[in-house]
Amino acid sequence: MQALPSQPKTVSYFAKELSWLSFNERVLQEAKDDSNPIIERIRFLGIFSNNLDEFFQVRVADVKRRILLNNLPNTNFDEDEALLSQINQKVLQLGKKFNYIYQQILTDLTKYNIHISQPQTLSEFHQSWLKHYFEDQVLPNMAPMLLSENKDYSDNMNDTMTYFFVHMNGEKQHYALLEIPTDRLARFVQLPPERSRRQKHIVMLDDIVQFFLADVFKSFFNFDNIEGYSIKLTRDAQYNLDDEIEEGLLDKMSKGLKQRLYAEPVRLVYDESMPEEMLKVMKKRLGVTDQDALIPGGRYRNFRDFIAFPNVGRRHLENKPLPPLQSQAFKKDACVFNAISEQDILLYYPYHTFNHMLEYVRQAAFDPNVTQIKVNIYRVARHSRLIASLISAAKNGKHVTVMVELKARFDEQNNIEWAKRLSESGIKVMVGIPALKVHSKLCVIHRKEKGKIVKYAHIGTGNFHEKTAKIYTDFSLFTRHCDICEECDNVFRFIESSYRPFHFEHLLISPVNARDRILDLIDQEVKHAEQGKNAKITIKINNLVDKQLVDKLYFAARYGVKVRIIVRGMCALVAGLPRFSENIKVISIVDRFLEHPRVMVFENNGEPLVYISSADWMTRNLDHRVEVGVPIYNEELKQLIIDILELQFRDRTKARIIDAEQKNSYVRRGNRKKIRSQIAIYDHLKKWENSKSSL
Repeated sequence: MQALPSQPKTVSYFAKELSWLSFNERVLQEAKDDSNPIIERIRFLGIFSNNLDEFFQVRVADVKRRILLNNLPNTNFDEDEALLSQINQKVLQLGKKFNYIYQQILTDLTKYNIHISQPQTLSEFHQSWLKHYFEDQVLPNMAPMLLSENKDYSDNMNDTMTYFFVHMNGEKQHYALLEIPTDRLARFVQLPPERSRRQKHIVMLDDIVQFFLADVFKSFFNFDNIEGYSIKLTRDAQYNLDDEIEEGLLDKMSKGLKQRLYAEPVRLVYDESMPEEMLKVMKKRLGVTDQDALIPGGRYRNFRDFIAFPNVGRRHLENKPLPPLQSQAFKKDACVFNAISEQDILLYYPYHTFNHMLEYVRQAAFDPNVTQIKVNIYRVARHSRLIASLISAAKNGKHVTVMVELKARFDEQNNIEWAKRLSESGIKVMVGIPALKVHSKLCVIHRKEKGKIVKYAHIGTGNFHEKTAKIYTDFSLFTRHCDICEECDNVFRFIESSYRPFHFEHLLISPVNARDRILDLIDQEVKHAEQGKNAKITIKINNLVDKQLVDKLYFAARYGVKVRIIVRGMCALVAGLPRFSENIKVISIVDRFLEHPRVMVFENNGEPLVYISSADWMTRNLDHRVEVGVPIYNEELKQLIIDILELQFRDRTKARIIDAEQKNSYVRRGNRKKIRSQIAIYDHLKKWENSKSSL
């Protein structure tokens, strides 16, 4: 083996928390980009805010937990303290950008006759209308919490809600917390037209409450003046499950969710215009002692509601719909099993309709030849057609097994309810392996054909969720390949009996063989590079932070393997370091659809090996979750995936370079065609499907 180029004294890794903030900055870039429709821009602000909430609940909470446990072995207190300081600096910097972009969007909205108005600026007609709206709709939902001294009220706050911290100043000083009832009332209130129907006025519920704040308290308190400022508390999303064996997992999960309600606050965001004296009282009343948890911000909290900002103007103010494509492979045969028997079928959401997946399960529910259905659920829609079909299947006498992942973060309560409902319907419900989350996307169907059981399998990169399938890009493979289907069946057996040994020759299964197989596939490319053969690795991933795999890619790059990566979120790998990672190119694409698939392509000396998977390259996904990756054997489908990836690497509109500093510079267009890959992929798939319809 040839000598490697010298390695830097310190192997470079980009801190995953800072890399995540860099990803969220790319979301903010979309809000700033005036080539996006104005309503989409304001919705990106909502996505940014929602992301940041989860970042504090999970990532920042984890850093703070490590700091609190700094006296334990193998902890890096100084490093974590420095990291937390860097996080806070970056969050404040992004907050300033956010406020600037929001103000710019408000200005831009007025060009389209849409006004997010303050009540005090409205006409007498509209103020009168708001007065009636407040008295009839808002006031009945107001339940102030009066604050006395020497008591911590933070446990009484719901971290999904916005509150006003209220000060009443008179002969006596009174303080109160007032929850904004956005769970019961619309956040964005459209006013009726006064003179011109062209002018659209929207008033935020927060501003209505603040405008009529005195009316909430005046019947009970005497005060000379009253003021309220918005605040929002964010808690640690981690929760602990006790080890009482006799207690069922459903009960443990319910208890864990209650623990989350009272978890340690990790962030208190407040209106930066709040007077200093009032801020001191608020900190005392809410028991916030950690200065790092206090973050000043603009006027509004819970900007995540802006994800659903209504388009009260014309259609062109939103993205033009891309009608979902029909798969010709499914369309030409009324029976889905006949279609899959003829060939493997690949779908790519949201370009393809998710109805094909739903039809696969719906037909299985009443097909007299189907004997069993097995599926694992991580996230599903609130009104899930898939769940309805599974319940119908059980009623039709099918043996239905559903693996419900109760520990799917922020979907735990929904999944607990689904598990109970499915069990009550006579379905066998498995709740997984205590130490492992089940994150795979499998659906296996047993069907009797000519006296024998034939198995069909769905293996995907995304959840069985009708709503997210319209906004997340994900691959689904349908196959009756006997070995792959048998191994998919064995995944369910593994979940039920993880102590038994299982051998997987085709599938990449975490935590059984996925890590070792990926390392072997990288090594194979290194051997090809040594032999002077074309050696290349192409990866599309959500997060790349596992240090062993990062090191392996560094190793391959130093041997001359060309490595190309599309990463949506966190990237610990540092690309472009001279004589070390200069053979590695990393880009990120943020656009109207959320890029979610995990794909691996290994050049294999001109005979590419292509895999789709549910697993990110994170330690948790490879070692602490059940994940499934599947090889694509059909040459036409393999080429289709490669073509899609190539279109993304040619993106000159929404692609950013992920370099050593993660500055999110756009890939330069130069003299190349201005390609927007998500639109180009839709056009490519449409042409591809049309070519099938003519056969």
